[in-house]
Amino acid sequence: MRKRFKSFLFAFKGIADLFKNTPNAQIHLMFAIAVVVCGFIFDISKTEWMFCILSISLVLMAEGFNTALEYLTDLVSPDYHELAGKTKDVAAGAVFIMAIGAAIIGFLIFAPKGWNMLLEFIQ
Repeated sequence: MRKRFKSFLFAFKGIADLFKNTPNAQIHLMFAIAVVVCGFIFDISKTEWMFCILSISLVLMAEGFNTALEYLTDLVSPDYHELAGKTKDVAAGAVFIMAIGAAIIGFLIFAPKGWNMLLEFIQ
């Protein structure tokens, strides 16, 4: 039981490191908070919440994997190496792809609701 508890502590330590030392993770977290706030404002459905939560989780997970891969790359290749650079670029690109997908999902959920709210406000 003690080992299980320690494993959770290590996980929380990693999450804290991610948000403390990774500016892009901080940006993703701010967007995640904005999505949650908008979800309550627009009273989104359970299905829409599931898509938002899944998108937020996947983007933050991708950012975590990217950060871990950058740490490992820096460890094994402290000097510049073309393949180390490519490794970091591909990992960052994967995060970007996920973030674009999450943004599209957010647009599909929130744009119609925002548009309807604007139309009601105008009338």
